[in-house]
Amino acid sequence: MGRIDRLAERYKSYIALPWQKDLAGAQRAIFVVYDKADERRLRARKDLFALSTAETGHGWLECDLTQVFAQWMAATDYRDSYFESPEDLELKLEDDFLEHVADRVREVLNSPDADENSVVGVFGIATLFGFVRVSELMNEIERDIRGRVVVFFPGEYENSNYRLLDARDGWNYLAVPITLHEDRGVYEV
Repeated sequence: MGRIDRLAERYKSYIALPWQKDLAGAQRAIFVVYDKADERRLRARKDLFALSTAETGHGWLECDLTQVFAQWMAATDYRDSYFESPEDLELKLEDDFLEHVADRVREVLNSPDADENSVVGVFGIATLFGFVRVSELMNEIERDIRGRVVVFFPGEYENSNYRLLDARDGWNYLAVPITLHEDRGVYEV
């Protein structure tokens, strides 16, 4: 059994447990943590997670952030001048991009198909690297999580700290980590 299959099994075992209703938004988040080299494999097998969710009686929706920066940049006024002077883009990133990404995730979290029994899978987190911290995004959306949100996280989890793409300093977050490592993660099968 491959790494993605094992992750999907661990995810299914966790998502099948009875859901506690009175959790804060941050506690309704699940991070499926995998090696960054497995990104394409995970994308090719993401149906395993959708199927596992359906088999446990929950709805499944997806939010793919892969193209979010390119789409935001294409819609930005003066984009050509930002390519000439990329340092000028920094302020716009701080002011607008985080909110744009959060709005994209909120669209799915608040869609008519999402409810207290739904799981929203968020893919493409790696494309935010260098633009938005995942911790800031999670803080922005946690009030909108009604069911569960599963963030597919290419990086590391160790000692309650997450590191995107193994590069940034980690941050501590209340999400439930699902990992392949027996000695890491809150949830082990």
